[in-house]
Amino acid sequence: MPPKSRFVRLDAFTKTVEDARVRTTSGGIVTIASLLIVLYLVWGEWSDYRRVIVHPELIVDKGRGERMEIHLNVSFPRIPCELLSLDVMDVSGEQQTGVMHGVSKVRLAPVKEGSRVIDIKALELHSADDIASHLDPQYCGGCYGAPAPPTAIKMGCCNTCEEVREAYASVSWAFGRGENVEQCEREHYGERLDAQRKEGCRIEGDLRVNKVIGNFHIAPGRSFSNGNMHVHDLNNYFESPVEGGHTFSHEIHHLRFGPQLPEEVSRNLGGKSMPWTNHHSNPLDNTLQQIDEPAYNFMYFVKVVSTSYLPLGWQSGGLLGGPDAASTDIVPLGAHGRGDDGSLETHQYSVTSHKRSLSGGSDAAEGHKERLHARGGIPGVFFSYDISPMKVINREERSKTFVGFLTGVCAVIGGTLTVAAAVDRGVYEGATRIKKLHKR
Repeated sequence: MPPKSRFVRLDAFTKTVEDARVRTTSGGIVTIASLLIVLYLVWGEWSDYRRVIVHPELIVDKGRGERMEIHLNVSFPRIPCELLSLDVMDVSGEQQTGVMHGVSKVRLAPVKEGSRVIDIKALELHSADDIASHLDPQYCGGCYGAPAPPTAIKMGCCNTCEEVREAYASVSWAFGRGENVEQCEREHYGERLDAQRKEGCRIEGDLRVNKVIGNFHIAPGRSFSNGNMHVHDLNNYFESPVEGGHTFSHEIHHLRFGPQLPEEVSRNLGGKSMPWTNHHSNPLDNTLQQIDEPAYNFMYFVKVVSTSYLPLGWQSGGLLGGPDAASTDIVPLGAHGRGDDGSLETHQYSVTSHKRSLSGGSDAAEGHKERLHARGGIPGVFFSYDISPMKVINREERSKTFVGFLTGVCAVIGGTLTVAAAVDRGVYEGATRIKKLHKR
């Protein structure tokens, strides 16, 4: 017999000789059942280890000098594209008037014809064929008392109808249909404007704005500043030959601040397991407003909350157009906030809305005669946004670590075998006693 090792005393797993072991049918059944249970529970542990959860965090937003993108798609079935102007302004003093970069105006057929798409461009009212190129090279059109615009083809002159309109806007003069203006009569501006009076318009595209309190609005006529006031030339809007005039009935197909999260991410943030959540949905999507009064405006007050989505493997600094505003400006529209590693810098928002007639009065017709509205204002659709000082970070994480997975597997195997041994022992003891009783 070989000499005993010093570790024999430490053996907690004593063995029995083969002759002392008893194998039973019930024991075989319990063994197979326990193995199946172990495999099922280990698979569950593996699935749980592979499961990715989104862990939300709330912090103070310490970003400075940032910019954000606004993505909009709004239809106006009873206003032609020529009369609509998109302006942006904020508390920093920055203004963007008549925004066209990154924004498209889609012409829509009249409501009676189903508001189908006519063209993806607004009707050209200032055709290049009608520019005074056929006139005397020394021709210099007058600006009718207004200073010539700096963008004029010929310095100090207004050779086209558009240049006369710009000159009028620079001194805050209303323009109208261009009656008695030589350049506009030559280009048939008034006739071309009337030709699209019954059309509608859809404004879609992207805006890049400072991440400060501000507003953007869609209102009729060219905008200009009159002292400290921002006003619009409303002549062509109110003096409409269309029966019933133009109105600001509209449908907001889509409005979001920042990039849209992928569908699978949205499901992880707010799926069936959390039906009360509303993560990253856009509350104004598919909003429809109908009105038959031309002098009417709609106001949406939006509270914007910065939101980050950081996937597994995210590395700091991977976002496109980070905190540096200068780097943001070189990122193409629509790409701001998207990281190379799948991370996203976007925004959630909540909204409250208000609408009123510019003629003032009360809401007695709606049963609220105590509710009074101020008189005056600009017809249109106004979006005022405020920035929350808090920021939400949605970070992807494993539901458990690999060590946790191994611990779970060991617990499953040990627990299952222990219970199986107890069950097998109970069955064996019971069967033995029954046999003894039958022998008596």
